[in-house]
Amino acid sequence: MSASTQLDPRTMTPEQVAEVAERLEANAYTSVFGSLADWHLLKAVAFHNPDLVEPYLHLLELEVDED
Repeated sequence: MSASTQLDPRTMTPEQVAEVAERLEANAYTSVFGSLADWHLLKAVAFHNPDLVEPYLHLLELEVDED
């Protein structure tokens, strides 16, 4: 079981979000499933607490409407 599956996206701290983002940035996973789990976790955090994910939006590849 990966660290991602043990975290609740509703209660993650800024430090925990940063750790997930760092893993995604490094992209040093042993399988695609690890990166996918972290990506889904970061996306779930964005849903529950968008302010925590704002510095890492580029990792989610979300389009930002600037209009």
